[in-house]
Amino acid sequence: MQPLPQYAVDRIVRQALDEDAPWGDLTSQTLIPAQARVKASLVAREHGILAGIQLFTAAMHLTDPEIHVQAQHDGQPFFPGDVLATAEGPARAILQAERIALNFVQRLSGIATLTAQFVEQTKGTKARVVDTRKTTPTLRLFERYAVRCGGGGNHRYSLSDAVLVKDNHLAVLAANSSQTLTEALREARANLPHTAHLEVEVDHPDQIEPVLAAGVDTILLDNFTPDQLRAAVQQINGRALVEASGNVRLDTVRAIAETGVDLISAGALTHSVRSLDLGLDILPEHSSQ
Repeated sequence: MQPLPQYAVDRIVRQALDEDAPWGDLTSQTLIPAQARVKASLVAREHGILAGIQLFTAAMHLTDPEIHVQAQHDGQPFFPGDVLATAEGPARAILQAERIALNFVQRLSGIATLTAQFVEQTKGTKARVVDTRKTTPTLRLFERYAVRCGGGGNHRYSLSDAVLVKDNHLAVLAANSSQTLTEALREARANLPHTAHLEVEVDHPDQIEPVLAAGVDTILLDNFTPDQLRAAVQQINGRALVEASGNVRLDTVRAIAETGVDLISAGALTHSVRSLDLGLDILPEHSSQ
């Protein structure tokens, strides 16, 4: 995987470390000898896909640069008992960094693992599973990276990256403009830079032709049934990319993919994920003072 920007990793990890130990780790400082050194292993308790090693490593290094980390690569599958990384160095520092390092790698690995499960369900179709903006505030860069680790793709990163006209935009437009939907979208298109992508969400088949008439790049079919999606794909017939969203779960994504849509966006990849069970085990035989 292409690494994350280190400056962004360090900024967020530093904030997390400062939140967790604003004046240091009182327990370790009063109980653990200052000269004690240990080796700890990041061990998988369950199957998954690895993501977040760069943040795990940053948590260790920002706590104490003397900590040496060796790790597997993100995107790799793992199984219970696998050692995903080792950290060796001052015991106090490793204990202080432990929870933040684990929080990041557990959550991001959970996202990568769930994404891989969705992707597996769409095999043999042309549909690509992508994320949404339903991410944890300030952690979007990392959570979307984890989606890629799991084999998924990314939607627009922010509101500034592309035009995505959703139902609330259309409701406000209808109440404040005398233009037809096609006219309004054409005017929006005319005011956009030539590189900007224009996507419009529709929640009823009757909206498809007025939207297509404006020359949109992507049409988002929201909460359509599989039969409605299949009919819409045939109607659109390559005039725009077709994205499906709404009611996308592991038990529904296969049926959605088989309708012929190009993209399936699933907020669940980031907003309903379970952190994986990973542990940091101290290796007593490597402890020393």
